[in-house]
Amino acid sequence: MADYLEKEILVLGCGNILFGDDGFGSAVITRINELKEDAAADPVLKSEKVGFIDAGTAASHFVISLIDDKTPVRKVIIADIIDYGLSPGTLKKLSVDDLPNIPKYHVDAHDMPLAGMLRDVHDKYNVEIVVIGCQFKVMSAPDVCFELSDEAAAAVDPAIGMIIEELKKSL
Repeated sequence: MADYLEKEILVLGCGNILFGDDGFGSAVITRINELKEDAAADPVLKSEKVGFIDAGTAASHFVISLIDDKTPVRKVIIADIIDYGLSPGTLKKLSVDDLPNIPKYHVDAHDMPLAGMLRDVHDKYNVEIVVIGCQFKVMSAPDVCFELSDEAAAAVDPAIGMIIEELKKSL
């Protein structure tokens, strides 16, 4: 079993660093890993019960789909961009009930059906799902843009604060 599947809580940064704000989830995990190195970091960031994964665009295949009744995972927190028509950089916490009801097997070149898989994991294995979503400003696909917009970059640390709050509820 993969080491991360032996954790009670998984924090996943999802998205594609090649397409502007779609790299938000990766930026969150990168910053968390920097914070963990600081002796003054919040202890929940150093807990052995939590796994932090920069899942890129492969979260559904390489993480979520591997959760089953034998894994101790009981909570998944996802940092990703959202499109709710909010002001760019606005953060929104979503539960599994807030996720779009996308047909499970609908797949296109950019977006795997993560919402359906999250619902399945929640329903079958009672895993709590929390999404910390950031309203994107720049989604550059198919053009490559390695930088987050100023708005999304400014939302990274507040998103980490929301993640820490979620961790404290569960540890």
